[in-house]
Amino acid sequence: MAEPLVVTTREELIFLLCEASELEHLLMCEYLFAAFSMKESTEEGLTPEQLDAVRRWERVITGVAVQEMLHLAQASNLLTAIGGMPHFRRPNLPQRAKYYPPEVQLALMPFSEDALRHFIFLERPEDFADQDAPEFEPISAPFGEVHGGELVPVAQNFATVGLLYRAIEQGMLVLATRYGEEQLFVGPPSAQATGDYFRWPELVAVSDLLSAGKAIEFIVEQGEGARGNWQEAHYGRFLKVLDEYLAITRTDPSFEPARPAIPARVRLPRDVNEGPLISDPHTAAVSDLFNGCYEVLIEVLLRFFVHEGSVDRADGPDGPDGSDADMATLSDAAVGAMFTVIAPLGRLLTRLPVGPELPDKTAGPTFDIFRRSYLLPHREAAWIILRERLQELADGSAQIGHLFAAGGDTATRTLLAEVERSLRGLAEAFVRPTAR
Repeated sequence: MAEPLVVTTREELIFLLCEASELEHLLMCEYLFAAFSMKESTEEGLTPEQLDAVRRWERVITGVAVQEMLHLAQASNLLTAIGGMPHFRRPNLPQRAKYYPPEVQLALMPFSEDALRHFIFLERPEDFADQDAPEFEPISAPFGEVHGGELVPVAQNFATVGLLYRAIEQGMLVLATRYGEEQLFVGPPSAQATGDYFRWPELVAVSDLLSAGKAIEFIVEQGEGARGNWQEAHYGRFLKVLDEYLAITRTDPSFEPARPAIPARVRLPRDVNEGPLISDPHTAAVSDLFNGCYEVLIEVLLRFFVHEGSVDRADGPDGPDGSDADMATLSDAAVGAMFTVIAPLGRLLTRLPVGPELPDKTAGPTFDIFRRSYLLPHREAAWIILRERLQELADGSAQIGHLFAAGGDTATRTLLAEVERSLRGLAEAFVRPTAR
């Protein structure tokens, strides 16, 4: 068992909260990939009863992915409360024990028994002995020992995400005892994101040890469950899906609830050494469109969570972020992009061919992160850039739709036309502030 994590400085606390943010973000991507891969009709070889089960499982996985987004929002509040900045950057997938402890490996997989066992392993409560899927054998050594006197933040070992959060909670207690709560929680309360905009009443505004503990307890309980009560947590929900899946496969060994999707890319990111590449030009165009839309979604979310809430709201709707109108614009754009752009494009990719080199495989969303800052720090410039980028993506969706139409695929052309309309509608929300 790994040694307890050591947190003796604010720098280490911020480092570990950033690590927690990355893991919440990566888990969300894993779950969405699996959900997008799931079949959607009896025309894909499912019986009506099997389709009902697949739809039920898809709702479970998508619901957990949405809760991971909530956890990322909560981690952002924890970071802001101690003077840090919300952290939406992360390494690209797959990550096989490069940035995290050897047991914490992540990859994009279609829905399957192995995927479910992997999810169960990642969400397991502390001291549970679940094993990861066979392809996730640890391939590196644990990080070195941490003594607590380091002047720089240091990576540490943890077996579960819950243990990471417990260490963060303990570290806050240590630092509050040393410096006092007021000295630890130096972030302005007005910079805290609340659940009003995303309809997340569970989102806790953090300002002291009590609220920080409440926020962390909520994350841990929703993921692995309260001690001895994991049935309704992510862990228990995935276990139930696995049991149902295995029951159907015992009755029908040919049951295939998901498309054969793989995380193929148009080009490899610099932090990914190998992986399948897309050779079909139409699929490649949709993959780039998806990643461009995902990129702007992160920009919108980061702008929301780094709102300039400490500025007087009397400035009105043309003033700094923090006004109710601006916060609503950003949150509505994020929700709209997720459900009317990201989700349909992600599902579309799992129906498109990778290329003739892999005739039995379809593509899938890779959620690529690029080597750039996603924070647009100046409000007026941010509004102009977001509008411009959304319009570019809408134009791209229209052009790609014409390519499919020219090949006789009118269904995909119709879907991309709907995505185009959504992108143009989102762009219209970001009118130049001085023009309001």
